[in-house]
Amino acid sequence: MRVEQINEGVWAMTYLVVCEETNKATLIDPVWDNLSDYLSILEEQDLELTHCMATHTHADHITACFTLREQTGCEYLMWNGTPSLGVSIMVDEETSITMGEVEFHFHYTPGHTADSMVIEAEGFIFTGDHLFTGKGGVGRDDLPSGRLHHHWQSLDVLERFEGDVLVCTGHDPPGTEMMSLEWNRENNHILKMDTYEDFANWQVETSEKLGGVSKIKIALPANLFAEIPADIPWLE
Repeated sequence: MRVEQINEGVWAMTYLVVCEETNKATLIDPVWDNLSDYLSILEEQDLELTHCMATHTHADHITACFTLREQTGCEYLMWNGTPSLGVSIMVDEETSITMGEVEFHFHYTPGHTADSMVIEAEGFIFTGDHLFTGKGGVGRDDLPSGRLHHHWQSLDVLERFEGDVLVCTGHDPPGTEMMSLEWNRENNHILKMDTYEDFANWQVETSEKLGGVSKIKIALPANLFAEIPADIPWLE
């Protein structure tokens, strides 16, 4: 299995997962703005896209999942409680998805959104906004369907994984090296917190520093209704 982060120069991460025995591929958290790049990569590497997976309903960018399903015939996969339309496969913790020789499993981690999940595949965990790298902490919980106490409780899900799994996050500064879960246990201050109060205070302070999400009024409805809007201001 080969895993590659294929977005360049942006904070949003998209992962290409390839079964090298069969040349089948999955995209995790693809961004609509980069759609042509993904299609070019698939063509250049002679890959068959079988699945697109979203770790949660994004509020800060339009997902490319439903468009890729329309254009390639791949499956669009999300957690079974998602409100997003256009999804062709709903998963839960009993679900196993096979792509060639690669097997994916899914772990429910509500908090950042009500439909957040961690995707597991052969020594990798794709955490979306549930967990970031090191000082990044975790994703904010003050957006639609976010719940502080659910996020705090679902951090326990990370105890299911061995320390040597590689944590592939949904957002981090461009060029960030993805690190192991053990490294994050030692360097991510959220995973060192002892109380919910500490976590809640950090979330409030972080949200105040970050301010509003500029793309939310365009991106969130697009992702909920699986429709590309006629006007996308940040692409003009």
